[in-house]
Amino acid sequence: MSSFQSLATFTSITTRTLPTSPSNRRSNSYPKQTHRLKVSCNVAPEDNEKLLVVPETQKLILPKTSLDTLNVDRRNLLLGLGGLCTTVNLTSIPTAFGRPITAPDISSCRASTDGLDLKNAIRTNACCPPNLSKKVKDFVFPNDKSLRIRRAAHKAPEDYIEKYKAALKAMRALPDDHPHSFVSQAKIHCAYCNGGYTQIATGDSDKIIQIHNSWLFFPFHRWYLYFYERILGKLINDPTFAIPYWNWDNPAGMTLPAFFEDGNNRQEKLQNPAFDAFRNTSHFAPAIVDLDYKGEDSGAPSAKQININLTQMNSQMIRNAHDTRSFFGGRYVAGNDPIPRGDKSIGSIEAGCHTAVHIWVGNSRTINNEDMGNFYSAGYDPLFYVHHANVDRMWVEWKGLDRRNKEPKDEDWLNASYVFYDENEELVRVYNKDCVRNDKLRYAYEFSPLPWLKNRPTPRTLKSKIALKSVGTVKQVEDTKFPLKLDKITKVLVKRPATNRSEEEKEKAVELLLIKDVKYNGGKFVKFDVFVNDQDDVRASSADESEFAGSFAQVPHGPGDDMLMTSGARFGLTELLEDIQAEDDELILVTLVPKAGCEEVTVGEIKVELVPLDD
Repeated sequence: MSSFQSLATFTSITTRTLPTSPSNRRSNSYPKQTHRLKVSCNVAPEDNEKLLVVPETQKLILPKTSLDTLNVDRRNLLLGLGGLCTTVNLTSIPTAFGRPITAPDISSCRASTDGLDLKNAIRTNACCPPNLSKKVKDFVFPNDKSLRIRRAAHKAPEDYIEKYKAALKAMRALPDDHPHSFVSQAKIHCAYCNGGYTQIATGDSDKIIQIHNSWLFFPFHRWYLYFYERILGKLINDPTFAIPYWNWDNPAGMTLPAFFEDGNNRQEKLQNPAFDAFRNTSHFAPAIVDLDYKGEDSGAPSAKQININLTQMNSQMIRNAHDTRSFFGGRYVAGNDPIPRGDKSIGSIEAGCHTAVHIWVGNSRTINNEDMGNFYSAGYDPLFYVHHANVDRMWVEWKGLDRRNKEPKDEDWLNASYVFYDENEELVRVYNKDCVRNDKLRYAYEFSPLPWLKNRPTPRTLKSKIALKSVGTVKQVEDTKFPLKLDKITKVLVKRPATNRSEEEKEKAVELLLIKDVKYNGGKFVKFDVFVNDQDDVRASSADESEFAGSFAQVPHGPGDDMLMTSGARFGLTELLEDIQAEDDELILVTLVPKAGCEEVTVGEIKVELVPLDD
């Protein structure tokens, strides 16, 4: 407990008050609103972010049929339209129909082989759920009288932790082929992440479903935790049971929660249902979690590491999360191949603290960084669910920071669906649109302060004019040959679309640095850092400095196999340029610094755009 107290006192010492400038605009301009969702069918084309609204397309409305018995091939459907196809541009039809990702009946699940090389794997790739031959039901909102309250793990009372352990013990005691068993729950992540399900329900059986690196990330994991939590509660006959959350965004919660390592010796630890043998033992308390983890320990003193963590949270929740796509990730619909898909971008939290914690916890002594450090095995560590509870909490907190912070409005997001076993062993189909309000799902989070709100990065230099000074020695983006290979530090000059924007203009549009068409090996942990207008000694730069725009990072999708994937990243420039006093610069100097697994990484495009914000 003393370590928690010392961490807690750090907050008052290191957090800095936001400057009384318009740059505070996203964290305190609007009252907290977390439950209202304005649904609109008007969506901008993904290839043109500068258009806020386009006229709604005429849609063909099909009869409502069970998604689990209907298997309409899109190509056959188009052929069946007959004369319509002679008068309509066929290339526009998929957009007109609406194509939400639709998980199939579990009977079509297959072994998860996507990106997997089983030679060195510790866990199995047989990740399909038990098939009890049950019909899939539509989701019905719970009618629980009271909310389940998820408590911060580091300050949860002893009886709460004992109840959590009792539920885990009951889950572990079930036979592996039971849908509620610990193993069956762990396999859910593998099946949805490593090719266990295809898009057969929408007629694209040759394409897998992937719930990472896109706008599916937040809603899928919310549903996953929802059923996991209710199953645990059912096992101990407690309708109020809630899982804890790992409060790694607060200094007091930045160590691995102690009860996950309870036990004086290995035998006692193995009897602890919250224990997992495949964790990085050098990262047990009092080690401070590194929310900018690059695959090796930074060696930063505790106070410095905590400050880095807080500035990372500030950037990922505010500076790099002004618009919906930057927070949630890019559009992903039926017919898209996730490797690559049409809109290739990853959300700020998924690429940031989410990935860092996965890799930081995983066992570095294993080839594949099991359990947490690899998607196929992450669900076998009870920490996975407690970690993702805090990731889910970030969604709740983000919506409260600004009235314009909302879920995607696109019907293809709202109607995307997945299939889970519920606490009654019934198969249930759930939709994104039904999980946007956590109170309707009858759970909430115990309050925890957000010290990162006032912990903006600090600049190394002001008005450096480094971009102007680099003209002639660093190529401008239009003179650069793409794709760029990231086997070394790479610099490029990028022209901005506007300078010295007024506060009114900043309220209407955010300036973003887009790193597009990033190709990488999905079987590796990959990470590179992005700096803007930093000095020549970029290796000496720190993640708590303003010039650090952020990172691109990916958790491996499977052990060891070469698997080419494509994604991208978005970084906010509005506050960054304010902080370093470079708003009047016409060019910015972008520096990409490879940190892990970048030997094969290439970047296809680098640009700066003004992206409109919702009203």
